[in-house]
Amino acid sequence: MKIVVGLGNPGSKYADTRHNVGFMVVDSLARVAGIGLKKKGHQALYGVGHVAGNEVLLLQPQTFMNLSGTSVASACKATQTEGGDVVVVHDDIDLPFGVVRVKVGGGHGGHNGLRHIIQLTGNDFVRVRVGVDRPPAGGDTAAFVLRPFSASEKKDITKVLDHAASALETVLRSGAQQAMCEFNGQDVLND
Repeated sequence: MKIVVGLGNPGSKYADTRHNVGFMVVDSLARVAGIGLKKKGHQALYGVGHVAGNEVLLLQPQTFMNLSGTSVASACKATQTEGGDVVVVHDDIDLPFGVVRVKVGGGHGGHNGLRHIIQLTGNDFVRVRVGVDRPPAGGDTAAFVLRPFSASEKKDITKVLDHAASALETVLRSGAQQAMCEFNGQDVLND
């Protein structure tokens, strides 16, 4: 089994914010795959189905971002899934809005959700990083990622979410290396 984790914060207050782009991508993949995210367990909403020929558990931790590792560790333990079969989708302020990059391992880069997952499960999972841009110079990063996308970004968000979901499907079908080759040089909004 593969576990695909979308990072975000629960509740309508955070639903359309930059920090919840991981939830949004998993929602997009779930729609395409016909997987409902209605089950409750592992301190998360989740659904089980098939994507790209693999049995997958799609997971949206409901612990708030900084405690995401609790949910991920629980799902990994229950399914006996190792880090290499876990894919985490998350927002990344170090990438321009809309850029999607696939990476294996590494540090947390200041992302508290990743920090907690690494603390509890190690760092050998695959990441699908979705660019949400940086705040303006001198801006508060925490406040920025908890804000909704701008009006111009909202026009492109569906394209970005679909692109990130395609990257996830490629990871599941062909592995992280192939997904890196296919997606890491692309810019879906400017190609």
